Amino acid sequence: MRTVKIKNSAKEFPIGKIICVGRNYVEHIQELGSEIPEKPVIFLKPASAVIYSGDKIKYPDFSQDMHHEVELVLLIGSTIKNADLQTAENSIAAYGVGLDMTLRDVQNELKKKGHPWTIAKCFDTSAVLSDFILKSDYKLSLNEEIYLKVNDEIKQKDSIAKMMFKPAELIQYISSLMTIEAGDLIFTGTPKGVGKVNKGDKLEAGLENIISLKCNVE
Repeated sequence: MRTVKIKNSAKEFPIGKIICVGRNYVEHIQELGSEIPEKPVIFLKPASAVIYSGDKIKYPDFSQDMHHEVELVLLIGSTIKNADLQTAENSIAAYGVGLDMTLRDVQNELKKKGHPWTIAKCFDTSAVLSDFILKSDYKLSLNEEIYLKVNDEIKQKDSIAKMMFKPAELIQYISSLMTIEAGDLIFTGTPKGVGKVNKGDKLEAGLENIISLKCNVE
């Protein structure tokens, strides 16, 4: 069973489902040539896709165009359904940084055919997680900058304030569609600057000086 690890603590949380949000930063939507959605775009990843800082991302043999997408990740601490904004905010237990690794060539072919993105998003090692910091230990201002480096070169860096739908709004909306349970993770979308990674690349991602992760592509 995959777990969420808490920074400076022996505490761990079993991971339930991983709910991901697409198209939550306008400039990222524009760089992919997609339409700006009226509501959050939602898809899922399995917990089996999770790896951690220090692990290796495996390049699937059925893709030649794997992209990095760095994201703020929320750990849910209570079970909620049809939540109001305050209940949604209160359900957040901790914050982390994640990489939503995406097979862009596979995704584009699926989109052309009107098929779901599942194959492009759910492969093994496609969800990389940092340690998480408890909400009780750090109050998120939404002015923090999230970043990703490839081989020490900054590729993504932006303020999470640019999210179209903020964390509590995302949780409120998702809870109107499905029950969100303690241990679930929510990937909140990626800012502009996504791009291809190659075998041998070294990735580093983080949220300012709060939390970070490192991993290699093989």
